[in-house]
Amino acid sequence: MTLLLLFIVYAVGLAVGLARGGLRSVVKISAMPPGRPLTRVLIVGATGGTGRQLLAQALKRGYAVTAVVRTPGKLSVEDPHLTVVQGDVLDRSTVEKAVRGQDAVISALGHKRFFVPTRILSDGTRNIVSAMATHGVRRFVCETSLGIGDSVGRMGLYYSLFVIPCILPLYYWDKTRQERLIAASNLEWVIVRPAVLTNAKMRGTYRYGRRIGSFLWTARIARGDVADFMLKQLADDSYLGTAVGVCW
Repeated sequence: MTLLLLFIVYAVGLAVGLARGGLRSVVKISAMPPGRPLTRVLIVGATGGTGRQLLAQALKRGYAVTAVVRTPGKLSVEDPHLTVVQGDVLDRSTVEKAVRGQDAVISALGHKRFFVPTRILSDGTRNIVSAMATHGVRRFVCETSLGIGDSVGRMGLYYSLFVIPCILPLYYWDKTRQERLIAASNLEWVIVRPAVLTNAKMRGTYRYGRRIGSFLWTARIARGDVADFMLKQLADDSYLGTAVGVCW
């Protein structure tokens, strides 16, 4: 009973920390006057689950895509409109090189070092934001997750009371740092917070907004649908300065 009580106190404390650490309000951003359409897009995290969907869908929509990857061999896509830059998002010079000449950046950065303290998400995002400011690239769409900021609890009880506090606390804590870095920038940014990601076939229809998800049941969405929503934010100003949730 004592252990259970201690765990509940820990889980609640973590939830409070994640709520305070992540974005909890809308930041007013004035979009630049419309110019030529955005055609050149950098995708960070292109070999991950969401990143692969972003890459395929962006090419299908006619974008000229640049992908930053540590291991180019993991990309099976060959396309005349795809440029692959080998390097690490934690290396500032690599990010500077990749961002130069782009119209927008989309990040699906992630990793699987769940059980050790890392700043991969926040440090990588810091390099992206800095390079975008240096080269005058304005539009930034970044994937984080439900379960932080004003979306704490919205992944359902299983994730809120077990997965996040027991398996992913360090990972989610770095996501809060990531969101704060983006919100403090002068970019035209949209943070996209998906529910639990699946490899199911994309449906093309999903719910999105600042109050989606479930406090009880596990909220889910296909990576393909997340990629679809993220790409739409390149030309849509509706959620600028907002952390918007997306789920089925």
